[in-house]
Amino acid sequence: MNGVDAAEFERLVTAELDSLPDEMVDGIENVGFVTQDRPDDGSLRLLGLYTGIALTRRGHYGFGELPDRIVLYREPLLSISRDLDDLKHNIHVTMVHEIGHYYGLDDDELQKLGWG
Repeated sequence: MNGVDAAEFERLVTAELDSLPDEMVDGIENVGFVTQDRPDDGSLRLLGLYTGIALTRRGHYGFGELPDRIVLYREPLLSISRDLDDLKHNIHVTMVHEIGHYYGLDDDELQKLGWG
């Protein structure tokens, strides 16, 4: 799929974040949601990435730590999407997957929940 520039992709990601259920996002603190064209290695394999300290591993967190980050990668998501509706679906699945990592779920647990 082509034709979705960086600004439009960011709008789609923001709209998806805004549409997530309150019970999923109300507990999210100190997390920046960002978009990039590709991962640093330039590959198309990685759709998104959570970096930070999962809630289940935090001790005395919140005193000067940098924000956690959830990144969604535009070109890899476009490469697996057939059309705009499919892209929106893939953004949703990737975002929920990365939020799951924030809450401390690993890939196996996310797969069992259908978020893999």
